[in-house]
Amino acid sequence: MKTAVVTDSNSGITAGMGKKIGAFVVPMPVMIDGKTYYEGVNLTQEAFFQSQMSGGDITTSQPSPGDVMDLWGQVLADGYDELVYIPMSSGLSNSCASAMILAEDYDGKVQVVDNHRISVTQYASVLDAIKLANEGKNALEIKKALEEAAYDASIYIAVDTLEFLRKGGRITPAAAAIGSVLNIKPILSIQGDRLDAYAKARGIKRCRAKLIEALKNDFKERLDGADMSKVRVGTAGSFRRAEDAEAWRQEVADAFPGFDVVYGNLGCSIASHTGPEARGIGFYKVL
Repeated sequence: MKTAVVTDSNSGITAGMGKKIGAFVVPMPVMIDGKTYYEGVNLTQEAFFQSQMSGGDITTSQPSPGDVMDLWGQVLADGYDELVYIPMSSGLSNSCASAMILAEDYDGKVQVVDNHRISVTQYASVLDAIKLANEGKNALEIKKALEEAAYDASIYIAVDTLEFLRKGGRITPAAAAIGSVLNIKPILSIQGDRLDAYAKARGIKRCRAKLIEALKNDFKERLDGADMSKVRVGTAGSFRRAEDAEAWRQEVADAFPGFDVVYGNLGCSIASHTGPEARGIGFYKVL
């Protein structure tokens, strides 16, 4: 049985990247000034941030049922017997629940995974799924394996500017104004279904240290006694310059010697709330 792996671009995987690793990708729609674009198709991160910084009216939404089913149909018509679909966490979007409803019409050929992840941890789930498919596991077996490991991960994201949290209604204008004057960098945590406030740091240097401290605390509290050979460290960001992304990845690698630290771009769904120059850190376990 031939099993395909499908995800969405919230994983940080574009259609082009998907071809290289053996995955199919549903691009997330992004509305800019009333026009719909598709992440990684006709919208680059550079263009997204340019619109964001110039004050464009930006909203994101889940993929349309038609777009999702069109890709599923294409995959199944291309010789795959079944597919496993790994969308972003059900706690952060309705896209997972919508996909589960759509999958009911495919007689078990489509298995939708709710593994409560996004960004680099969702990317890791895609790689796990590809590995399991290559080992001969079917779509249902892959779904069960990913959902059992769903909470073996966490992400912390620091926001460089409060402007986009204010625009999204997550903080008040007064709090944004005070925070900007004091150079406050809020840190958010994503664990499972929830996006929560984690901490605040004053200035970028303290912010970077706080992110690294957060992950080290996770190592002590959540990974005590774990098989560390299965643990990976990931970084993410919405940097406008590649050298800044690499500098952040290297700083984290220096703080966690012995780990091959990877980096992935934050998708537009998250970056629309964080703005540019956000940075993230997290861990996950591989299967």
